[in-house]
Amino acid sequence: MALDQSFVGRTYPPSRPYEVGREKIREFAEAIGDDNPAYTDAEAARALGYPDVIAPPTFVFSVTFQEAAGVVRDPKLGLDYSRVVHGDQRFAYHRPVRAGDLLSVTSTIESIKSLAGNEVLDVRGEVQDAAGQPVVTVHTKLVARAVEAVEGE
Repeated sequence: MALDQSFVGRTYPPSRPYEVGREKIREFAEAIGDDNPAYTDAEAARALGYPDVIAPPTFVFSVTFQEAAGVVRDPKLGLDYSRVVHGDQRFAYHRPVRAGDLLSVTSTIESIKSLAGNEVLDVRGEVQDAAGQPVVTVHTKLVARAVEAVEGE
């Protein structure tokens, strides 16, 4: 069943703040195999002009994807989340994420499309710091696979 197009443009309340920690940044950098010293060494980050270590560009994925998932779990939207897969992700940075940042995400449904029985949702997440300043805009594409595709596996 096609999703309600009236949800396009709907903006959800900001997420609860997420505090970015040095250790989380280090763990993430190690997990993706990126040994950039700005991600693990505060002195190296300061030498580049940052007040503390910075996060790799995809670090905010876990924060913003969780919020996008919350959008599609909106019971009024009526989407079966068990059929949802991640389709795409794009990041547009205003500044790097830094240790000590307190980030919140405001999510907006940008589009809903039906393609070959699948529902495709584009969700924009605006990530701001504690002062309300923009940090990164994240575009997430989520695909709710057709029931036939899920049952045929």
